[in-house]
Amino acid sequence: MQPEEDRFPEDQETAGHHEEDEADMGQRDQIGQHSIHHSILPQEAVFRSLGSELFYRAWRPESAPRALLVITHGLGEHGGRYARLVDHLVPRGFAVYAFDHRGHGRSPGQRGHVGSWDHYRRDLDGLLRKVRREVPDVPLFLLGHSMGALIALDYVLEGSPEDAVGLSGLILSGVPLDPVGVAKPWLVRTARVLSRVLPRLPMRVGLDPAALSREAEVVQSYRDDPLVHAWATPRWGTEALAAIDRAGRSLARLQLPLLVIHGGADRVSSPDGGRALAEEAGSSDKTLRIYEGAYHEPHNDLCWEEVVEDVASWMEARL
Repeated sequence: MQPEEDRFPEDQETAGHHEEDEADMGQRDQIGQHSIHHSILPQEAVFRSLGSELFYRAWRPESAPRALLVITHGLGEHGGRYARLVDHLVPRGFAVYAFDHRGHGRSPGQRGHVGSWDHYRRDLDGLLRKVRREVPDVPLFLLGHSMGALIALDYVLEGSPEDAVGLSGLILSGVPLDPVGVAKPWLVRTARVLSRVLPRLPMRVGLDPAALSREAEVVQSYRDDPLVHAWATPRWGTEALAAIDRAGRSLARLQLPLLVIHGGADRVSSPDGGRALAEEAGSSDKTLRIYEGAYHEPHNDLCWEEVVEDVASWMEARL
């Protein structure tokens, strides 16, 4: 698998301006859904951010939504892998949005590369503002998983001015504040050296798909998914490490209602990171759920029904 080159130069600026070019396809998201299928059809479109057209999916209830949820996915995957969560939430009146980060899924860019973590923040800000413009008067929640949890946490702590989009709560799954699966010491040292001289060098992440879930079908679906990749670059590595350090030093400033969920047997991001987040966050409204025996993707593990119900109930209690 050869990573593609970015369509646009890294330093292209848009002065914070985001435009949308909607291309609603109203079709099933078949690509990347081999064994865990959405029973609810998504609408598919793109929005513009920093010169790129980023792909997103939207699942909307038949009537006006009573709340909104934006999902940010993990490294190497895409926004179409959250079927169980979507299928549980939409019938309960939630509209759910998930976009593919630059360099992921159906969005453009070199696979697993980012020139600056700020690009991820600004991309997320663009979608959140778009969603808020479309539905201005209902609660808006943000859920991030793994890398997406780090992006969401960094966004809340360092990104858009407070209350710019009026977030009602933050849900962080498998947050990589204590990464153990891919942050091997030798790989960290290598990334720091190469980021200065070969920032775009493709490097295999070495993530074991079997560490994602105890369900064999989920693991096989991930292996077979043509939108999944196993690449990262040295610059991505150093930017991620800087984001982890930045977030770890700023948790006391986190004031949003917070739900932390983590697999108790997560071999990719230690649950100790989730525990530390819940303990150190400044929010007066915070909940920690550790699912005993679950791997890195609790929403795709044997306990998934409990997980999606916990997420739904937590948001409903804050409407």
